[in-house]
Amino acid sequence: MDILDETRSSMEKTIENLRGSLNTLRTGRASAALLDNLYCEYYGDMMKVNQIAAVKVPEPRQLLIVPYDANDIRAIVAAINKSDIGINPIVDGKQIRLNMPPLTEDRRKELAKKAKVYGEEAKVAIRNIRRDSMDFIKEDDSYTEDTRKREEADLQKITDEFIRNIDSIVKEKEAEIMAV
Repeated sequence: MDILDETRSSMEKTIENLRGSLNTLRTGRASAALLDNLYCEYYGDMMKVNQIAAVKVPEPRQLLIVPYDANDIRAIVAAINKSDIGINPIVDGKQIRLNMPPLTEDRRKELAKKAKVYGEEAKVAIRNIRRDSMDFIKEDDSYTEDTRKREEADLQKITDEFIRNIDSIVKEKEAEIMAV
């Protein structure tokens, strides 16, 4: 695999991480991805909530969490209360309901800013990947000067493509967040 393929592969992983981070931001609709990075204590270990419970979306503005073991309800509720998702869990027998209140304008703006921060972090990661690849090209003696310049130009094109991709992904998420 050549350096451009490796670089593209690393950059695609960065895009996937960005998508995962953006999925954890709350929009007006309920999404099981909201709990993807939520950990709770499970027999002394920290486990993701979606690994110890089924997360369902019965209504557009509601999440239903059904723990596989009813004894885990307290730990899941504690994790939700500690998190920054801003939703109060309602224990309903052997399940937990999360009702998504409509977002206020201020909260929407705050979430949109957070989406931009995630986008900027992804851009920094892309640029770091580009820098590492450029360093590799400069240090590798098997490249002729013409080949080196061509590879560097191709690397810049790939980087620009991924930066544009990040911008469009973040813009989409902002539009989704700001939609009432």
